[in-house]
Amino acid sequence: MYNCAMHAEPLEVLVGKLLRQRCWQLAVAESCTGGLVGHLLTNVPGSSDYFLGGVISYANEAKLNLLAVHLETLETFGAVSRQTVLEMARGVRQLLLTDVGLSVSGIAGPGGGTPEKPVGLTWIGLSAPGYEMAWQHTWDGDRLSNKERSAQAVLQHLVEFLQADLVVQS
Repeated sequence: MYNCAMHAEPLEVLVGKLLRQRCWQLAVAESCTGGLVGHLLTNVPGSSDYFLGGVISYANEAKLNLLAVHLETLETFGAVSRQTVLEMARGVRQLLLTDVGLSVSGIAGPGGGTPEKPVGLTWIGLSAPGYEMAWQHTWDGDRLSNKERSAQAVLQHLVEFLQADLVVQS
């Protein structure tokens, strides 16, 4: 597992190095982070070599119309769910024709939470050749902190995936 405290380089820099090693390209679909993941990635000079772009799909309409998330998925599981982030990751990967699609959807707060889905609940999805995974986190900060922690977690999961060599060649 990558530990920022043990390394001088930020996650977004390591992401770039790992994607370049594979000659892969990345796209992101963001909801609760509102473009923060894309912002971090594009802070790295030369990131256009591996980062094609992203979709900020804050409203369900954007998830449906841009990312091909199914209406029944949103109605059954909600926007903040494992099923939705996997469809978002697949959708952005297909939309921008990349090797890896990442997604994030959550409840940043301070409102919007329920007992089943509290403020701070965040789902992150990843879609790559022969591999899909989703992770759940629940943050306990304010809106900005929850967004920042979610964006860092997206990059952390991507680094771990790229370092683990979990890809099934297709």
